[in-house]
Amino acid sequence: MSTGDWIAIAISVLHAAIALVAAVYIAGNRKPSSAIAWIMAIVFIPYIGILFFLLIGNWRLPQHRRDKQAHVSSIFLERTQGLHLASHPDKWPDWLPTMVALNRNLGALPMVGNNTAELLPDYRGSIQAMADAIDVAEHYVYIEFFILVDDETTRPIIDAVGRACQRGVKVKVLSDHIAQFSYPNRKGTTQQLRELGAEYLPMLPLKPFQKHWRRPDLRNHRKLVVVDGTIGFIGSQNLIVDHYHGKKNIQRGLHWKELMCRVEGPVVREIEAIFVTDWYSESDELLLPEAGSVHVGALDPTKMDAQMVPSGPSFDNDNNLKLFAALIQNARTRISITSPYYVPDETIQMALVTAGSRGLDVELFVSAVSDQFMVYHAQRSYYEELLRAGVKIYAYPAPTILHSKHLTIDDDVSVIGSSNMDIRSLTLHMEMMMMVHDRGFCDRMRLVEDAYREASSQIHLAEWLQRPTREKVFDNLMRLTSSLQ
Repeated sequence: MSTGDWIAIAISVLHAAIALVAAVYIAGNRKPSSAIAWIMAIVFIPYIGILFFLLIGNWRLPQHRRDKQAHVSSIFLERTQGLHLASHPDKWPDWLPTMVALNRNLGALPMVGNNTAELLPDYRGSIQAMADAIDVAEHYVYIEFFILVDDETTRPIIDAVGRACQRGVKVKVLSDHIAQFSYPNRKGTTQQLRELGAEYLPMLPLKPFQKHWRRPDLRNHRKLVVVDGTIGFIGSQNLIVDHYHGKKNIQRGLHWKELMCRVEGPVVREIEAIFVTDWYSESDELLLPEAGSVHVGALDPTKMDAQMVPSGPSFDNDNNLKLFAALIQNARTRISITSPYYVPDETIQMALVTAGSRGLDVELFVSAVSDQFMVYHAQRSYYEELLRAGVKIYAYPAPTILHSKHLTIDDDVSVIGSSNMDIRSLTLHMEMMMMVHDRGFCDRMRLVEDAYREASSQIHLAEWLQRPTREKVFDNLMRLTSSLQ
């Protein structure tokens, strides 16, 4: 044989060895669909596939960050012992105690009573509500958002931070480090906060030369405000103008529709616990005096039970994925889901298809348009199976991006927060959701969903099957990318 033949044989043997090693290594503790996708990528495009796997193949944060999460979780487990009694389990549906236990075991925070909540569906109105709350702060304000930009829309909050600092209130602010690079006035925003007297830190900064290397697309996607441990805000909204300063967004007239929630009561200390964990992860400063024990007091049967559920790659489990799947599987009559990006784990898809096949009233609210080409087409590939199972899908009309993230289950269980129903939020992003048991709160959530339904167009199976072939091709091709995690 010629030298060229021997070289070809050597390359083939090396390729086979790489494929074998990849199969053994990648398959460990990874979902089969994800493992197969990565192995095929390495087999068919070995050099590029290996490079991408090294860059984005690990879906967990570095061990030192996971250790910090575990340390803080153990502290909060200890400090909240017995608080499961400070709620109304006698009023819960028979399946809810196991959900509460699941969340407690995974996220370390209990279900607590004596809470009130107000839904804030107006974009500028929610920003003004947060600014008004900051204006009454006496001791401290914690602010954490995936995206935080000082612009005309968010100016009320920036001004309120300045007034709080002048009063001697301690203000600590977090925002995602990499996300900030996508928007204008990044340096100006952080400089302004520091000049006003606030302490600012970026979340999940990339520091490859300081032993802090991680998968670069992991993000802290949480949104929260805490004022003196008594007032809290959570939801889907980032602190930025509603077109996100995107040139194409402005040209298309796109604007984002959100849902925030103002909360008072003991669950605010759980929101604070999530901020405390993230601040500790970035600074080594553990704010335990402010994050101390949750005190409930005498139970008021007219107020709601609530439980915060943090999730993300700092945990050993996909906390929100398990919560969503379990809620869908336990629903008895009705499920309503709102998610701007629906690219689900197969567990979620199967649970929804099964719920529809069980005869439940299942509906999914999505946007008719999107700002993300790949996600937009990937999510559409899941619609046919849902529609065949009887799931009703409603598309919120352009030019609005329906960016709210919430669920309602049966008549009295609701979940609201920052997590999309997609693989990124279910596995790769730091997220937070609040689970609520309260008929009145669920009714108010349903009024929001009723407004979505009235404004939306329902997608019907017969029409969906007739969409252009080009769209079907894009939908199916983009679906293939969802398992590369």
